[in-house]
Amino acid sequence: MLKIWGRTNSVNVKKVLWCAEELGLSYERVDAGGPFGVVDEPTYRALNPNGLVPVIEDDGLVLWESNVIVRYLAAKHGAVHLYPAGAAERARLEMWMDWVASSIMEPYRQLFWNTVRLAPERRDHAAAEKGLQDLRGLLAIADRALSKQPFLSGEALGVADIPLGCVAYSWFNMPIERPDLPHLQAWYQSLTGRPAYQKSVMIPLT
Repeated sequence: MLKIWGRTNSVNVKKVLWCAEELGLSYERVDAGGPFGVVDEPTYRALNPNGLVPVIEDDGLVLWESNVIVRYLAAKHGAVHLYPAGAAERARLEMWMDWVASSIMEPYRQLFWNTVRLAPERRDHAAAEKGLQDLRGLLAIADRALSKQPFLSGEALGVADIPLGCVAYSWFNMPIERPDLPHLQAWYQSLTGRPAYQKSVMIPLT
């Protein structure tokens, strides 16, 4: 059985759990990271030398890096509705996944940690404000793309939507002032109607 290591409140773990739920996979999840520890234990470092979550074990294969895991699961299970077979079409979807990793995650981390995760006395309000301003501009890029199609993946949900979809839940539920991005909002609302998203992503922010 597929084994997923990671705590449920991690955005990167949520990607893998959401994908697994969309695919209807049976899996075992093991708490790791944050208050659960585990990630510094030698047995875990043998799986992921970075000491981060998520990690999966699947039929003897060990993988880390959440976007890679999402693509692997979709490809292994022949989910062409999520991850098409053609090289060009795959690259178009992977482009959005990597954009989230390279451009969105650092300002998101600064905003989220200094708005939600850290105790009030430890928060860096300047860092939170910079993260917010950076995300406003970046999410406008996604909003423009979504003005032309209902999903980042095209006409239907695909792997391109999973990384930003996990961030979007926090974005729309943090106590912050959000710009009017109507296409992003409509896309997010469509995600909230999916049972797999509700189960894996829509949990209390901590």
